Amino acid sequence: MPAAELPLSPALVRRLLAEQHPDLADLPVEVLANGWDNLVCRLGDDLLVRLPRRAASAALVAHEQRWLPELAARLPLPVPAPVRTGRPGAGYPWAWSVVPYLRGEIAARTPPADPYAAALALGGFLRALHVPAPPDAPANPVRGIPLAGRAAGVGRQLPHLEGAERAAAGRLWEAAVAAPAWDGPPLWLHGDLHPANVLIDAGAVAAVIDFGDVTGGDPATDLAVAWMLLPARAAREEFRRAYGRADGATWLRARGWALALALVFLTHSADNPLMAAVGRRTLDAVLADGPEPGPASR
Repeated sequence: MPAAELPLSPALVRRLLAEQHPDLADLPVEVLANGWDNLVCRLGDDLLVRLPRRAASAALVAHEQRWLPELAARLPLPVPAPVRTGRPGAGYPWAWSVVPYLRGEIAARTPPADPYAAALALGGFLRALHVPAPPDAPANPVRGIPLAGRAAGVGRQLPHLEGAERAAAGRLWEAAVAAPAWDGPPLWLHGDLHPANVLIDAGAVAAVIDFGDVTGGDPATDLAVAWMLLPARAAREEFRRAYGRADGATWLRARGWALALALVFLTHSADNPLMAAVGRRTLDAVLADGPEPGPASR
């Protein structure tokens, strides 16, 4: 995991709150998560504070602040739209956010009790999210792009697999890259939709979090979550029906995206067994869907 580029602590959070949101400064602060991009602190019972750990992730918080309130109004699941925004201060150089505390455990740790209900919830969520994005939507060099743009990374990571598994993955990748490209308008995308960004509460999908990679592009990027979260092919087909707009080419590209992300998680999560396990499950699901298809037509 990338190192934080400056010291972060609950004490810093308290100083920022006292300076910019003094009505919140007396609430208890405790670290909830220290991720790749953000330090996340619980603030009282109902709020979280998200502070970027690196300059590269500061822009992601800015994207959430700009776009998530607008998107949240039409989405069927809760999302962490900021309720307060923060600016540089107290020696801290970047924008930061106060967001609602959404209850639940990440699906990477606590899978949904009913995969078919989860398929309906996530398929409906993406159907609502995937509408044409405006010209000023955030650009993202690695999400929502043509699948061939991921070829260099896949080429480096495939050799980490062995034998028949590597051969099957290679054939699937070639078929997915050969599928017809997305030729519609760029659609709004979550951009980083995997089981650590889906919350499960009382066994059901309760919220979708971490929209820092929000962008416009090929919906296949987000549809890869079907293989990342849903273990059974029948549940993935239920997800596809609930989404309602994934033709054969889009579904094949989505499977290619799932393969590419599985390889990333498997080769870059030595210090994160939770995400390594997501990669392993995703790869198993991708390869379990049967013989690698040829190029799909629309």
